[in-house]
Formats: sequence, structure tokens, C-alpha cells
Amino acid sequence: MANKVEGFNFEQRHGKARVRVARVWRNKSDNIHSMVEWNVSISLLSDCVNSYIRDDNSDIVATDTMKNTVYVKAKECSEQLSAENFAILLARHFTSFYKQVTTAIVKIVEKPWERVLVNGQPHDHGFKLGSEKHTAEVTVQKSGVLKLTSGIEGLSVLKTTKSGFEGFIRDQYTALPETRERMLATEVTALWRYSYESVSSIPRNPLYFTERYLDVKKSLANTFFGPPKEGVYSASVQGTLFQMAKAVLNRFPDISSIQLKMPNIHFLPVNISSKENTIVKFNDDVFLPTDEPHGSIEASLSRFWSKM
Repeated sequence: MANKVEGFNFEQRHGKARVRVARVWRNKSDNIHSMVEWNVSISLLSDCVNSYIRDDNSDIVATDTMKNTVYVKAKECSEQLSAENFAILLARHFTSFYKQVTTAIVKIVEKPWERVLVNGQPHDHGFKLGSEKHTAEVTVQKSGVLKLTSGIEGLSVLKTTKSGFEGFIRDQYTALPETRERMLATEVTALWRYSYESVSSIPRNPLYFTERYLDVKKSLANTFFGPPKEGVYSASVQGTLFQMAKAVLNRFPDISSIQLKMPNIHFLPVNISSKENTIVKFNDDVFLPTDEPHGSIEASLSRFWSKM
């Protein structure tokens, strides 16, 4: 928020980052436990300019107070809820409880604990650590105006065929051969914005956004791989990225935009030879995995009416 201070435009915010909290819910009727582990970051836009220019801290919400609030509000959540809903709960608290706070921004990264299967059966209270992370970020104004974004970090996917790259610009600096047969690997980072514009308009189901996250992740992966037997051909990472983004917007009407980052993680063919003989001759079988350097591809797709 901008203020006029001594002839300058002055903007400030403060908050608490990397507040780690775990919450367990124990269902007494069937003794099945559920749990989450969240890394919470809070940023408040508030009227506390005097703390910067007059050594007056009377309008500051202490960052230690923000940390404690995370644990208190987690304790108060008697029913399981999504990271998005918990972020909204926190943001609403800060904007309603403190007159000085005009806007609260809360970001949560959820650690991917997954229920384990033992002999094919879900374990009542056993969990293992997965890979990709669920992210959520909300901005809530005192008026109730909402901006809600969810995402995925670290979705690693790979296919051993049905990928190529040809027809690109060739000049005196180009050494890359064209091909219609290569491995394709990437680590997807996705961010999508929901169309809900106020706190009062979000779905009442406290796990709605968790379910939507799982559905979006499934849609992205299914589009990348294609049908299980025949797959789908990828002419470039760019083309595959666009199809993945389009699939999400086509399937989920309450998502207004999506941004994807998909680095091209290379698996290079291995050919080793000496003057005397060929030690390893590549036959679509032995590769050198490398992630440095890698191709960097990203794009966003939105509906015409969307606010990115």
C-alpha cells in the first residue's frame, strides 16, 4: 500500500514466513486418522507506517503473533480442510481482527504425505512421503474481495517414446539433430487461478479445493501421457504444454487461467567409441540423464474475461 512520506511514495508490508504446522484428525467412529503438514507464509498490508518513520510500533501486528495464530487456528479446525480453506481462514482472521490490516496474503505449501497401502488395503494411520507438492495462495481484502491461486510443484513425468523435435531454425550455431524418436521428461510447475472473487462465493465443501487439486494433477498427467496403450505424440514440449493447459481450462469452468513451467530435462543418447572400436553403440537404449543445462519452456493460458 502506497503512502506519501516526506515527499516520497512509500510501500510496505510485513509478515512471517516458513511457519511449519502439522494437523491430525482422528475419526472416532472408524478410528481412521487423516493428517496434513503445511508450510505457511503470511504477509500483511497494514497501516503501520509510524513504525518505519517515527519509531512508534503501536500499530504493528508482531510476526510472532502471526506464527502463534497459525497454531491456534489449526487447533480450532475440528474437521479436515484444504490448504486453500485454511489460508482463507487465516487471511479472514487478520483482516477482520485487526483494524490496521487492510489486506492479508497467505501462501501454503503442503508436504505430500500419502496414506500407505498394506496388503492392498489403506492403512488407518500410516503415511509415506510422496513427491509433488500442493501449493495455495490467497489474497483477502478487508471487504472480503478474494484472489485465490492453487498449484503444483515438482510433478516429474517422463515417457520413453512418442516424442520428437524437428523443423526448428537451423543456422551456423545449430548442432542438434532432428528426430521423431526421443525420450521426453520434465518437472511440471503449475499455477491456476480460480474465478471466485469473494470469500462468500467459495464452495462450502472444506475439501473441495483438495479434490480439485487432485483432479487438475490427473488431467495434466493424462494429457502428457495419452492413452495407456498407444500414448500420444509430442512434437515439442511447447505443443504438449499447450494441450495440458487447454485440457484444464476445458474441464474445470471455475479455473480462469493457468500457468505452466516445463523444463526440458534431457536424456542424451550414449555413443562411446575409440580409434580401435565402438564401445557403446546407441540403439534407443542407453542414455545419459542430465538436467544442466536444460530447455526452459513456460506459458500461460486464460479465458478472455480472466484477470491474470
